[in-house]
Order: sequence, then structure tokens, then C-alpha cells
Amino acid sequence: MKKRWFVIVCVVSVLLWVAAPAAAAEGPIKWKAQTLWNPQETPQRTFEDFCKKVKIMTNGRLEIEPYPAGSIVPTNETLTAVQNNVLQAIHVWPGYASGKNPAFAALTDLIFAYEHPWELDTFMHYRGGLDMLRDLYKPFNAYTVGVMFWGVESWPSKKPIAKLADLKGIKIREPQGMEAEFMVKAGAAVVVMPGTEIFSALDKGVVQATNWATPSINDKTGFHQIAPFFTYPGFHSMPIGDFTVNKGEWDKLPPDIKQILTTATREWCWDSVERIAMDDLKVVGEAKSKKMTAVAWSTEEKAKARKIAQGIWQDWKKKNEQTKLVIEAQEAWLRELGRIK
Repeated sequence: MKKRWFVIVCVVSVLLWVAAPAAAAEGPIKWKAQTLWNPQETPQRTFEDFCKKVKIMTNGRLEIEPYPAGSIVPTNETLTAVQNNVLQAIHVWPGYASGKNPAFAALTDLIFAYEHPWELDTFMHYRGGLDMLRDLYKPFNAYTVGVMFWGVESWPSKKPIAKLADLKGIKIREPQGMEAEFMVKAGAAVVVMPGTEIFSALDKGVVQATNWATPSINDKTGFHQIAPFFTYPGFHSMPIGDFTVNKGEWDKLPPDIKQILTTATREWCWDSVERIAMDDLKVVGEAKSKKMTAVAWSTEEKAKARKIAQGIWQDWKKKNEQTKLVIEAQEAWLRELGRIK
């Protein structure tokens, strides 16, 4: 009996010895990931930190190389790039794919809806939102591991935007989606352009204001140098940022790395939310000394804007069944929150 066990142990040892060099020879899995952010912006840095942590947590088995906006493909082509495995992962606003399906924008930036990241995070993880996003990505050979938020956004502008009427006639940069329609209804002149062109457009007077991100992100991008007025606290938009990967590459991963990525994405989400919120407070605190002005909207003015936005929600429900589904699911959650009746 002892001899038999000795033989078994020897055989197993030999097999492990043979397999170890083969596994080592395979090397780490290497992914290229592109974001929507410029190098100096805090969300780019938190994403880079996320990639470093993944490498450590997987003991070097998965390496994700983070690239800023436009490094490999234009931002609005990132979904096609991940579909074709030119990129293995993307971190963007899914609404950039609204031309392929308007439900992307309706699900990931329902305008004038949420006032804090936890509200939308809860919808995504406990009210079916993440499953809906994964369903939207399925036709494109893409899988959303998880989502993050950078907070409620601000409008930097060359003149104060303190009420709904102040939007009339203003030239403002917007991405495609609901907010562009809102601005048209409010009387603004909408200019659609990628984020990489905003600074130049503000500087040259092509636009007088912009939709981009929170006060600190906008400040680091230099927008406040040209557009020193900014809305704060934010109220009009709180987009979702995704971590979406090529489905074929995802399926190749062992179960433990899949779980590590899922868990690490949740941590990255709140690391981003909190670091950006602290940066926002600093910008607001230093605004006066830097000749910038934070502009707050009254409850009444926000209610007027939300009424217009809700009309847009209803119009978007007619676009297709998926768009209707994602809006109605959020309306149900917003009623629970007491945001709408």
C-alpha cells in the first residue's frame, strides 16, 4: 500500500514539474484598454490605479494597459474596436453608442434624474440595470464587467447659467443623447463634438459653455481658464462609466480572474466617486481666489428643467422597446426614491 502511494506521489510530482514550465511559458494575459479621459483627469488616474491593482491581485496573470482618449481609436469608435478585438476593454460612457441603440443613452444618463451616485449604483446592481446594459452590449460581442461614476456633472460657461432662461441662445457643446435634445428645447444652440475638441472650441468661441464632467475634472482640463462660471451643486446629469470587455476574451478567463475583475471594478467605482468628490470640494473652496464662480440653481428652476426632461423621457420611450424598458425601470426606482410622482 505504501509503495502504491509512493508511486502515485511521484507521478503527480512529475506531471506538475512538466506542467509548470508550460504554464510559465504562456506568460500573462495582456489587454489594451482605452478610456474617454485625458491623461491629467482624475478618472484616468483612478482607472490606471485599477489596472495596477488587477495585475497585483491576479499575481501578474492579467495585465491591462490603460490608454487615454483617442490613443488607439476615436472615442466614438471604441465599441467597434472592442467588438473586433482591436481593444480588449473600454472605459467610456456607453451613450456614445446611442446611434446603434438609443437605449444606451437612456440607461446610462437619464437626464435630471439622480442626485447622488449611490442612487444610480443601487439601480444598476439591485434593480436590474447592469443586466440591461449587458443585454444592450450582447449584439456587439461585448460584456460589461461593471460600472463606475464620476459624480453629478457641471456646466462650465463664459457667462452665468443660473436659471433655465439663461440657456436661451447660448452655444453649448453636447454629446449625442437626451441632454442635446433638452438644450434645444431650452433654446440653446447645440454643437456636438468629442471631448478632445472642447478646450479649443471654448478658446475660439465656437461654444460658450459645455457639458463634460464635474467641476474638478473640468478644471484639470483647463475649461475654467476660459469659462470661469460653473454650476454647482450639480443636478442635470450623472452618467455611467463602464468597464466593458470583448466577450471572447472574457470567456477565456479562469473563474477566479473573472471574480477579481468584478470585485476590483466595484472598488474602483467608489475610489473614483470619493476622490473626485474631494477634488470638487477643493475647486469650489478655491473658486473665489482663482476668479471663478460657482452658480447654484434654485429648487424651483431645477423643477422646471426636470419637467422638460420628463417630456423627453416619454418621447424616447417611442424609439424602441429596449429604450422604453430601461426608462420605465428607472422611473419605477425614481418613484421609490421620491424624485418623481
